Amino acid sequence: MKLGISLFSSGGIGDLAMRASGVHMLVANEILPERAEVFKTNYPSTYMIVGDINTKKDDIIGMTKKKLNGRKLDIIFATPPCQGMSKNGRGKLLSEVRHGNRSKLDPRNRLILPTIEIIKSLSPEIVILENVPEMENTVIEYKDGMYTILQCMQDELIDYYGSWEIVEFADYGVPERRQRLITIFTKNKNIKKWIASKKTFLPPKTHSESGGRGLLKWRTVRDAIFDLPALDAKNIKFAKHPTLKYHRVPLLDAEKYFWVENTPEGKSAFDNQCPYCHYNRNKVHGASKINGINQSNKDTPVYCESCGKLLPRPCMKENGTYRIMKGYTSAYKRMSWNNPAPALTRNMSYACSDNKLHPSQNRVLSLHEAFILHTISEYEYSWVSYGGKNCSDKTIREIIGESIPPKGFEIIVKFILQIAEGIYPISSNLKTEQLSLLSVAT
Repeated sequence: MKLGISLFSSGGIGDLAMRASGVHMLVANEILPERAEVFKTNYPSTYMIVGDINTKKDDIIGMTKKKLNGRKLDIIFATPPCQGMSKNGRGKLLSEVRHGNRSKLDPRNRLILPTIEIIKSLSPEIVILENVPEMENTVIEYKDGMYTILQCMQDELIDYYGSWEIVEFADYGVPERRQRLITIFTKNKNIKKWIASKKTFLPPKTHSESGGRGLLKWRTVRDAIFDLPALDAKNIKFAKHPTLKYHRVPLLDAEKYFWVENTPEGKSAFDNQCPYCHYNRNKVHGASKINGINQSNKDTPVYCESCGKLLPRPCMKENGTYRIMKGYTSAYKRMSWNNPAPALTRNMSYACSDNKLHPSQNRVLSLHEAFILHTISEYEYSWVSYGGKNCSDKTIREIIGESIPPKGFEIIVKFILQIAEGIYPISSNLKTEQLSLLSVAT
């Protein structure tokens, strides 16, 4: 059994992979009490420290040393907040900066600094971080200038060898397109030797978009959730399954339902054509980059250019007439059955969110479907606080939206730990072994 600690733990979805890989988390830290309570339910033997890592770092260090009782710490797993780094978060930040509401650098990105202090004090053999790909180029104020987060880590962790790579989790059998930056810093000689030889610490991919060359095809939405009972967001009778607790969806009002029911698979409601005269050459929607920010076109028609009736497109009434709604052109967009799901975000229960409509039914995904697509359903996990209270749907969405698919991450963690133990010779071909040993979902 490896010993570790978990930082920025949220509800512990990434920690499912750690536990499945034989890592016991002695201590965890999460700033938000409701998420910390869910973590405590699922990891009752882990000591949870609730609060800001800046003020709790000494408590984290002290409690970890107490729990270690002279043993070595094997792993620190950290998932710093990504809102100041992600594309969506960065776009919102840029807008607020231009309006004078916020300074240019997001202070949340500096949370890596207390993390570094904890690493230096506890000296684990391996540090694993996961975050959005944008972390690689995220800049913070450090010492006498501006440096990327990873430059800061390299500068401070002089006893460690650092490496980072962007992972597409669909390449490891997850039925969801989700890219994350996986970063490791290690003292382990076997890992250092492996990376020097292979130029990677990631296991061989098991899946690809088209398959072939020994790889399976990406798992799709159809593979994962096609056979689940149908739901409909038109009224409460059909929006909730009687026995599957989390197989339920929010209702859509009549206007939004009209947009959604006329949206084809894989398409956006912004491009819907006329359901009355069936004219199908109305101008479709689009966006242009203005001052560095993508902005949707304002001249997209909402009335049919043939019969003049209101099109089933997201629009709003203004001065007695309708205009196209502002927002992302991927809003009110259906998924495709034959592709992995797009990344599940904290707004996945909103039809207006990015690419979140069910491929064929008139609704968003249910939480039950999200558990399957994100691979949480492959583990024992309870959406209950430590006091026994059920989580709100909002908390569940946020925990999923900010987490890593645990099944794909388990494959990566097991691989890294096996290299650390020197199980694989440097020259071995691992594809066949990887498929059988790590039990990739198919």
